[in-house]
Amino acid sequence: MSSDCLFCKIIAGEIPSQQVYSDEQVIVFKDIDPKADVHLLLVPREHIISLNQLEEKHDSLIAHCMHLLPKIAKEQGLDNGFRTVINTGAGGGQIVFHLHIHLLGGDGLSGAGFSRAV
Repeated sequence: MSSDCLFCKIIAGEIPSQQVYSDEQVIVFKDIDPKADVHLLLVPREHIISLNQLEEKHDSLIAHCMHLLPKIAKEQGLDNGFRTVINTGAGGGQIVFHLHIHLLGGDGLSGAGFSRAV
């Protein structure tokens, strides 16, 4: 856990969020600046800065995330599909330096701009 990380503070309950899912490895909450009708962030509880810092020890965590995303999308009513986005590093548009996966879908997705703001 990083004391100056926004997502670590959300995980610790220091900053409120609209959680839709939580388990021992991840939390999922609504993005405060949604780019589609459904815009959730899947965030590992472990503070990992970005994809660049993943190690083999994270393999089961990443597999858990990948299996969880379609289940959460279905629970959110995204039966026609969804988009996932992982911004990596400042040059890749990452703003919060704690690995997270954007889950987007529903109305507004096709016209949503996915620049650095996502």
